[in-house]
Order: sequence, then structure tokens, then C-alpha cells
Amino acid sequence: MTEFVVQLRNRPGSLARLTEVLADAGVQIDALAAWGQEDTGIVRLIVSDADAARRAITDAGLSASEHRVLTTYIPREAGALARVTRNLARAGVNIDALYVLNSHSEGIELAISVDSPDDAEPHLPVHGSVETA
Repeated sequence: MTEFVVQLRNRPGSLARLTEVLADAGVQIDALAAWGQEDTGIVRLIVSDADAARRAITDAGLSASEHRVLTTYIPREAGALARVTRNLARAGVNIDALYVLNSHSEGIELAISVDSPDDAEPHLPVHGSVETA
């Protein structure tokens, strides 16, 4: 899984333009976090097709950094996320972003962008996507 981090102008229509560019390329957004910080808008997103997203972003004259994202599944119980984040901290892994991909009664599927995916992977409880009914 790939995460894209796009910086935009923090102005009306900037996020609409990015999402329209991706939609026109047939790219589905699976997870997104966006916020404004003074004149800059930051958009972190995970998409269905990284190659198509990369081309669409570039063709639109935008730039994005890319990061490998890990997925994990945690039970729906108090402390589950605390255990995962503490295990990563003990391993010296910094979490750059965390997304909820799916949530249902059995548990929660997360996508985690970290500074060192190879070091993080052994400390995640379950890897890969979760099959849901």
C-alpha cells in the first residue's frame, strides 16, 4: 500500500481539484486525512491504484511524496491501539500517520505510515487486509 502526501494552497477549491483529478483518473480514495495550516493545506491519502494516482497528480502539475504503508488488524477492545503504538515506540519506530480503513464489531483494520516499515512489521499483531463479510 502507498500513501501520498500532497501539499496544496489552503484555499477554497484546492481539495476539490485534487479529488477531481483522482476521480477523473479512475482512482478511488481508500483513506484520507486533510488539514490546513496557515496558507498550506496538507492531504495524506491512500488510494486504490498508486500508479494511476502518481500519473494523475503529476499530470495536474502537483507534487506528492510517497511512503510505504503497513496494514494491521486490532481487536475492538480498550488498550489494543495503545499496545500497538507502544510496541512500535519500543522498537524505535516513529508513526507518521495512522488511518482507520475498516471498523466492524470484530475489530479495526488500520493503515500505518512509519519512518521504518521493515523495523515496524514484526511489531504489528496481524498484517495485510482483513476479509469482511
